[in-house]
Amino acid sequence: MKTLHQRFTVTYSFPVIFTRDVFREGNTALSGVLQSLGPARTRTLIVLDSYVVNATHGLLEKIEKYGQRHSDIMEFVDSPFLMRGGEICKREPLEVEKIHALIDKHHLCRHSLVLAIGGGAVLDVAGYAAATAHRGIRLVRMPTTVLAQNDAGVGVKTGINAFGRKNYIGTFTPPFSVINDFDFLNSLTERDKRAGIAEAVKVAIIKDRTFFDYLYKNRHKLASFDPGVMEKMIMRCAELHMEHTATSGDPFESESVRPLDFGHWSAHKIEELTGGEVKHGEAVAIGIALDSLYSHQIGNIDEIELNKILITLEDIGFDLYHWALGWMDIDRALREFQEHLGGELTITLLDGIGSKRELHEIDTVLLKKCVDILSRRKKGREKRNDGKMQPEVRKGDTGHLLHGKQGPAT
Repeated sequence: MKTLHQRFTVTYSFPVIFTRDVFREGNTALSGVLQSLGPARTRTLIVLDSYVVNATHGLLEKIEKYGQRHSDIMEFVDSPFLMRGGEICKREPLEVEKIHALIDKHHLCRHSLVLAIGGGAVLDVAGYAAATAHRGIRLVRMPTTVLAQNDAGVGVKTGINAFGRKNYIGTFTPPFSVINDFDFLNSLTERDKRAGIAEAVKVAIIKDRTFFDYLYKNRHKLASFDPGVMEKMIMRCAELHMEHTATSGDPFESESVRPLDFGHWSAHKIEELTGGEVKHGEAVAIGIALDSLYSHQIGNIDEIELNKILITLEDIGFDLYHWALGWMDIDRALREFQEHLGGELTITLLDGIGSKRELHEIDTVLLKKCVDILSRRKKGREKRNDGKMQPEVRKGDTGHLLHGKQGPAT
């Protein structure tokens, strides 16, 4: 018997650019990326989130004029393909098929480019289509939401939903470039702006105590979407995600440990149970609260740290309980999360703010108690908001947390 061992290393590198008014004359963010491809004109297919078109006056005209000004380095092969935004585009394979058909129609090749402009769901679908046509066409992402700019858009994953499961089908395919245009955030609803902040809270809690303290101190400014604080939050969150991808040793998630999925095992299930009614960031906020509370119950974080986490999320404007959490089959949700990752069950929990640890066994009875605590916390907040008397607190139940007792002010 003879065995040959194949071994090789592939290095990936791509820029993440932050700018404003990307299609303005004189803005070199996109043209600079195209010029890096060489002197030949790059044949480009644009995939555009229909929500962004409807919310951004004159966007199609600006894109067309940009293409005309830079016709020496790029060729738009067709009018932008307008794609449904939000989770609906990930639930049906129709969108991927249409992008594949356009790639085939215009004879795009691996030296061509797909420019995807939109929220995280659109980037996931367009990225999957680009990654699977010719086994990979270059992709430039232009995220238009907070969640996409600070998290989904700067990662290496693509995917669509299938069999009632989020991201069941997908690839690990790094983009050629990411261009974050802060001006796109002006087109978002308050709900969409808020949803994206959850990922920043998540990554701060598990990786950067200083960043979390900044978010806690500025939580009321985040609640009012102060531009300066929002932009700093987006850039630091994106930076932490990029650092993790580069230094974790497992960028394509071949192992069972996924620290950046802190709070996500329940979040994905909430999204599935509500058919996308609860947005990803909103579900992540609930998942963060649940896993932080469980971390406290097993002694990994103290009461003050837990309070600061919950207060940060609530003051930003998140609701930390939804009926889907109460209806969830926790054992099944954990099994499905394990199946998605492969290997043994691995759940990331806190070991103090800014630090994490992985657990392979979860006390589901205790976890259900945490769900109940979050439910009663919500009821307590609702009664206070209605001006009614606060309910009696039971000792030994982290009960005072139900009524939002705050830690020391900073």
